[in-house]
Amino acid sequence: MARKATDSKNGFSGYVQVKGARENNLKNVDLQIPRDALVVFTGVSGSGKSSLAFGTLYAEAQRRYLESVSPYARRLFNQMSVPEVDEIEGLPPAIALQQQRGASSTRSSVGSVTTLSNLLRMLYSRAGDYPQGQDILYAESFSANTPEGACPECHGLGRVYEVTEKSMVPDDSLTIRERAVAAWPTAWQGQNLRDILITMGYNVDVPWKNIPKKERDWILFTEEQPVVPVYPRFTVEQVQKAIKNKMQPDYMGTFTGARKYVMQTFANSQSQLMKKRVSQYMLSSECPVCHGKRLRKESLSIRFNQMDITELSRLPLSGLHDIFSSYAKGNKKLHKNTAGGHPEKVIVARRIAEDMASRLEVMLDLGLGYLSLERSTPTLSPGELQRLRLATQIRSNLFGVVYVLDEPSAGLHPADTQALLRALDKLKASGNSIFVVEHEIDVIRHADWIVDVGPGAGVHGGQILYSGVPEGLQHVADSKTKDYIYSINHHTEAVPRTPAGWLKLENLSKNNLNGLDINFPLGVFTSVTGISGSGKSTLVSQILVELISQHLGQKFAVREDQDADGLDVTILDLEKDSTKTVSGAITSGAEGIKRLVQVDQKPIGRTPRSNLATYTGLFDPIRKLFAATPDARKKKFDAGRFSFNVAKGRCPHCQGEGFVMVELLFLPSVYTPCPTCMGTRYNAKTLEVTYQDKNIAEVLDMTVDAAWEFFKADPAIHRGLDIVRQVGLGYLKLGQPATELSGGEAQRIKLATELQRSQHGSTLYILDEPTTGLHPADVEKLMAQLDRLVEQGNTIIVVEHDMHVISKSDWIIEIGPEAGEKGGKVVTAGIPADFAKAKNSHTAPYLSKYLEK
Repeated sequence: MARKATDSKNGFSGYVQVKGARENNLKNVDLQIPRDALVVFTGVSGSGKSSLAFGTLYAEAQRRYLESVSPYARRLFNQMSVPEVDEIEGLPPAIALQQQRGASSTRSSVGSVTTLSNLLRMLYSRAGDYPQGQDILYAESFSANTPEGACPECHGLGRVYEVTEKSMVPDDSLTIRERAVAAWPTAWQGQNLRDILITMGYNVDVPWKNIPKKERDWILFTEEQPVVPVYPRFTVEQVQKAIKNKMQPDYMGTFTGARKYVMQTFANSQSQLMKKRVSQYMLSSECPVCHGKRLRKESLSIRFNQMDITELSRLPLSGLHDIFSSYAKGNKKLHKNTAGGHPEKVIVARRIAEDMASRLEVMLDLGLGYLSLERSTPTLSPGELQRLRLATQIRSNLFGVVYVLDEPSAGLHPADTQALLRALDKLKASGNSIFVVEHEIDVIRHADWIVDVGPGAGVHGGQILYSGVPEGLQHVADSKTKDYIYSINHHTEAVPRTPAGWLKLENLSKNNLNGLDINFPLGVFTSVTGISGSGKSTLVSQILVELISQHLGQKFAVREDQDADGLDVTILDLEKDSTKTVSGAITSGAEGIKRLVQVDQKPIGRTPRSNLATYTGLFDPIRKLFAATPDARKKKFDAGRFSFNVAKGRCPHCQGEGFVMVELLFLPSVYTPCPTCMGTRYNAKTLEVTYQDKNIAEVLDMTVDAAWEFFKADPAIHRGLDIVRQVGLGYLKLGQPATELSGGEAQRIKLATELQRSQHGSTLYILDEPTTGLHPADVEKLMAQLDRLVEQGNTIIVVEHDMHVISKSDWIIEIGPEAGEKGGKVVTAGIPADFAKAKNSHTAPYLSKYLEK
């Protein structure tokens, strides 16, 4: 039973009463939570806190609100499922600010998310300096996403895309039969086009470079689409003879030039794979008309503060704040040509400047001053995006709502966490309730009320250990959180390991790094820290990865949004030149690295068919165990039979998905368990085979912890599952779909997969904030696994803010001193004990305080 503190002295205005919550692993819990307070839901990873905050409280608040809107309007919402709960009383309307990746479209930006771009367009329309005689333009003329504003040459993209002979025919020594025209599709369609050329009399057996230029140009660039008879597998002579004798062809084939095929596929294909394939034959370059500014020349001719709207949008938010503060205070005057010479609009301009300045102030206070309005949302971290939305909410002046936040401190340096707490306090002071799912100790300490969920993860969690004011938590025996809040000492002094060598890099330039020289120790654990936006990820996850990849001869992977949809994400893929380091080189030490592994937080798959068992490789030996049972042998079932991706084993009704979609006319489509296989994904014959009285579907439904016990007799599977447990994921199910995993969970699954491999040393592991989503107790487990990798002769470099990780590092590097243009330098570097004494560091005071505990 949860302990509950008395609260008469706290004066809460009322309570939300929850009775019988059973969502996911919640065990029929009852609790009360105060309104108009900062309530933190905490507990070990997978304990059920998100199921309570989001799956129950927010889902119910959304359901009640949607009941009040028309069925037609309801379709526009991303509706959550109805929560498993008996009753909730006193629940105000709720707004969720969750961790999620930026929108996949490059047209979505910081300006559009915060609506500041709307204000800026209005400013240029009403208060811009117009050229003599130019008519006033309306606000939409300053948007690259409208016909009125978009540059007609590049359609508002800022870049133009073309295909050339060299891009489509990379090896001109090949013949057409040998697929010289690489841009054409593979398999049947490509063969079809080659057969059509044979019918048309082209020689497909001479090197491409020996074909006359006129013929080459027609094959690649023609817009014509002739239809001719096709005789597959015929020689040139046989084809000519068949045509002469008017022999019946297999079919009539339509020819498509290579450029036309590439462009049509890129623009119209629904397949991301097809888009990605043809994109490699396209070259991108800056638009020659707008020079990358995306707007018509008429729109770009209008200026404010002597800049066009694109130039202003490229400034950091801190620079914008300086400009608009000056206009708001009247320190700067508007030009006489303002808005085509209408002086009465100066008042409007000042009002807009005041609004811009006050909105920007909130964003600066949240540590986002280094971002620009033009920055596209796919390039933002989930934490940055959540804080942008938070800043927008603070300015909205709503009253009496519940804000439900998911780890708002993710990606924040401790110095920036204080600004986050000030922002949350502002929302609370406006008469709102703040419900936060959080692991960060500083945020938990700041709470008015703590709900601790546990005691363990998955089936071992789902209970309310404590619900009350912070000071009461220290008396709860089962709470793992209390140990960290009340500093029950987890810190043990460690002697830093001696580097096996040094990786030296010089003259690194990209984003805010400008000619940086830096040394990384090899054979040890290094933390790279610094305030948000200082340049850590640019240095480690981009430049370092790229240079080591080049050294090892690996192809550098351009960042790609896994939830890409449509044209815009492919444009990210195409702009390979923009992802390349401007300058920089490894000058020594690279010979100590034989392999590079980047363990990032990108999803492990795009569909529910990808899951923990398939990604880690554990599914293969499990299927082999089933195939080796006497029953399977008797029925001649091989390991493939036990895969839900193979026709012979999966349910024919749902094709192995486990669910079917039910169309509801005015409501969102509902997914329900498949009525044939009841959600198991397999056909009945496959499910008849059991291993230790469990069928394959029942095994996939086990948690990692349960499976670890179940497969004790199989050393390989048992060891693999143990590693997944050690990185804090014992609560996940073996068949947990990839689409249901957080970024932190996906990253730890990748790490567990890597830990299963036999280690030969000399591998460089790069991790970006591996503690995201982890309770401090789970961070200790993770560090034990990472230390094991270092002991095996490998190098680990992490971008991290967590003080436990930083204190346990062998070497610490701080990038800064500030964010954006004021960052990008090495502030200080050294072993923890020395680093903690640094005077010019934002991190040192927090590390020093941590080491003293």
